[in-house]
Order: sequence, then structure tokens, then C-alpha cells
Amino acid sequence: MTSDPRGPAPRPHADPDLAALVARPAGPADLGPLSHLWQLFRHDMSDVDGALPDAAGRFRDERLRAVFTEPARQAWLLEAGSRPVGLAVVRSLDGPAPVLSAFFVVRAARRRGAGRDFAAQVLGATPGRWEIPFQEANRPAAAFWRRLAEDLAPGRWTLDLRTVPGRPDLPPDAWITLPVR
Repeated sequence: MTSDPRGPAPRPHADPDLAALVARPAGPADLGPLSHLWQLFRHDMSDVDGALPDAAGRFRDERLRAVFTEPARQAWLLEAGSRPVGLAVVRSLDGPAPVLSAFFVVRAARRRGAGRDFAAQVLGATPGRWEIPFQEANRPAAAFWRRLAEDLAPGRWTLDLRTVPGRPDLPPDAWITLPVR
């Protein structure tokens, strides 16, 4: 493959709906859009964790579905107009620190502040100590979460490495712990 001598293709203009993003807790009626976003999220993560889809071409989604069957879990949806563009999954809402266990924003909405604003709204909905796990191999995510932690809790956040339960073959996850007001 050769590079185009004219340089990279110009980025298309942002959709006007991206100027009016809305984050909200999701309910069972949102399972369809959440499921589609989950597949995109898991596809992105497959580059890091090596997961493959099943014979039907779908990635596992029991962690998403658990949001609607297990207490102390919550899904969030980020919408641009009427279109879903992001999801967040929170667990351990009844514990000492909620865990933001999954987070995804479609590529067209990235690098526009959508992810930062979405994460801040999700975390801000439950003030207190939060934990955010991620994989260091996912370099954009690692940089994003460090920047967000410093933005929300300058100098008051920590990062530690924890083994992945039941997965000695994987490198440890990075966990950010931060207070949110």
C-alpha cells in the first residue's frame, strides 16, 4: 500500500447533532442500541484482548445484559440527537467504590470532548470514590483515563496494577482510583 502524495483525506464536517450530546441512564428499552454499541466496543477491545466473535459473528455480551438483571449495576447511553453514540457500564454501585467497567464512544464523536464530558457526567452522578480499570496496551484509553483523572481530581488520584481474575495469560489491568465531587 502506498501513501497518497496529497496527504491524509480531510476529516468530514462534524454532524450538527454532535454539538448537542445527551448522557442519560439507560433502561431495558435501550437494550437494542446498547447491544449494537457493545458490539462496536468489543470489536475495538479485540485489538487489545484478542477476543474473537462467536460463530454468529457476535462478541459476548453477558456483562452488558447483567446491567438489567443484577442489582448495583447501571448502563448509560450517550446520544447525539436521537442516535446512540456511546455507552458506559457501571458496577458495584452498592460497594465502597463504583467501577466504570466499560466505556465506549463511536469514532466519529471522539476527539471532540464527547468522551470526557460523558465520563464526567457518569462519574458525577454518584459522587465519592470511583475505580476505572483499563488495559495499558490500549494506549489511547490509557492516555484518556489519566487525563480525565487529572482533570477531575488534580493530584488526588492513584493508579495501580491488578491481576485479571482467572486470566493469568493476560497482563495486569491498570486501575485508576479517584474521588469525584
